[in-house]
Amino acid sequence: MTKPQVAFEGALTKSFRRKPDNTPDNNDRIEIGPSQKAFELWAELGLEAPDVPALREYRLARVRQQLRERDYAGILLTDPLNLRYATDSTNMQLWITHNQARACFIATDGPVVMFDFHGCGHLNAHLPLIDEVRSMTPFFYFIGGSRCEEFAAKFADEVDDLVRRHGAGNRRLAVDKIEIHGVRAFDRLNLEIMDGMGLMETAREIKNENEMRAMRCAVACCDIAMREMEDAITPEISELELWSHFHRGNIRYGGDWLETRLLSTGPRTNPWMAECGPRIIQNGDIVGLDTDLVGVYGYCVDISRTWLAGDRRPTREQKQLYQLAHEHIMQNMDVLKPGLTFKELTFGGHRLPEKYRAQRYGVKYHGVGLCDEYPAIMYPEDWESGGYDGVLQPGMTLTAEVYLGEVGGKEGVKLEDQVLITETGYELLTHYPFDNRLMS
Repeated sequence: MTKPQVAFEGALTKSFRRKPDNTPDNNDRIEIGPSQKAFELWAELGLEAPDVPALREYRLARVRQQLRERDYAGILLTDPLNLRYATDSTNMQLWITHNQARACFIATDGPVVMFDFHGCGHLNAHLPLIDEVRSMTPFFYFIGGSRCEEFAAKFADEVDDLVRRHGAGNRRLAVDKIEIHGVRAFDRLNLEIMDGMGLMETAREIKNENEMRAMRCAVACCDIAMREMEDAITPEISELELWSHFHRGNIRYGGDWLETRLLSTGPRTNPWMAECGPRIIQNGDIVGLDTDLVGVYGYCVDISRTWLAGDRRPTREQKQLYQLAHEHIMQNMDVLKPGLTFKELTFGGHRLPEKYRAQRYGVKYHGVGLCDEYPAIMYPEDWESGGYDGVLQPGMTLTAEVYLGEVGGKEGVKLEDQVLITETGYELLTHYPFDNRLMS
């Protein structure tokens, strides 16, 4: 069918006043988006909301630009973040990450066809860039059971028909992710399956000013959620309860979710990567947080901060760790500018002292957009095993981060900031303060 004809469609498409992000000011709208509290916060801070319709058009055009450069007939998307980027369509985002029940076919020159979960076509009624909505034929085992191969063949036939009708004879179809039965079904139809994930990462790499307005708005909401969490840091609170303050703040402003639960305290900060648990915070503990926040408009805010809990004075070791970690990310941000290669970033900037290298973080810098994205820029020790080259360009958004903790050490410090690469250098996007007690 074409755009979903539902009883309340007229109520969604009739003329409404516009919100600051140029979406209808309709209390009954179905798309997820910022809360009124978020708009009030941004106005107070002097932030400009993105023009959402223009944002959608820019991102879809980026995808089609990549399709044309690669000479593909189109792309089939199933990854929920790629679906969000290309169409702004959302539906059970986390559930869809492990249940492949949605897909979208985007013709290089032709329609955008959304295959949505059963009974969910109405969720796309507000999206003018989607030309047609169909019901998805899922073929993952939970739904398909012993009929997965049959269902995959049925879905592949639909996609094949779209390629034939809109591909002008081109049989090269990009696909980001697909269940194994889908791959085999496409092979039987002689469709040449190409790398869609690399294509989408490349499309998502360069942000325009409209995207940056969305990201700055997400950062502002993240800052408030972090402040509420920091204010709740006190001895005798559990890590879980503390983390809940941060999660609540994100959701209240219209954010989507937290990718991880990377909050740990005291001895659980060394080594890094422990997710929050029932541990009760003690006076004088280090408290570390990596936000991994997917916020308003789906944009990620990925920063890290470490605080001192309670009213004890920091130890000499805590201050040394913190100040060296701060020096590391500050120096590594200061070198950022367009034209630098990833290899130059790997081997340049601040070098970790030998005793901290064994527990270095997995990356020195990484891209960020709707989530952690390309590129991943390694530490020197990891260049041979996992490094790859590329070039910084204006419009890329990155984080510079560090974990500092000695093997066998009592505690560790995690710090990270997010930046935009500009024509002349970089713009710091995150301004959340550092802990003065650990800096002085």
